Amino acid sequence: MAFPKPSDADKKWFEALLPEAPGVAMRPMFGNYAGFVDGNMFLCLFGDQVAVRLDEAGRAELLSVAGSEPFEPVSGRPMKEYIVLPEHWRDSPELAEEWVDRSLEYAAAMPTRHHKGKTAK
Repeated sequence: MAFPKPSDADKKWFEALLPEAPGVAMRPMFGNYAGFVDGNMFLCLFGDQVAVRLDEAGRAELLSVAGSEPFEPVSGRPMKEYIVLPEHWRDSPELAEEWVDRSLEYAAAMPTRHHKGKTAK
């Protein structure tokens, strides 16, 4: 299966959204990037899409925003807790950053997961 590749602009957008916080790390995933906190993924880049992990109420709230959608890396198989940020938020980074912070907070409250792999640079 071929996964979409992010452009340099997509990578730069993701890197700008990734918070500098304790326990946060960026790792490569299927030719894309993912942000983890204490081993739990909370942010991912998939082609040109950036998705955040949220609780049920957060998902419902974000899905009410035009341009957001469930994160579905494989057609017909959405990832349960992930929602794609609206593309037009690239022009309004403060909106995207608010949701990334909420995602980080949600994932940080989960039990630590240990990962045996390399960290992206």
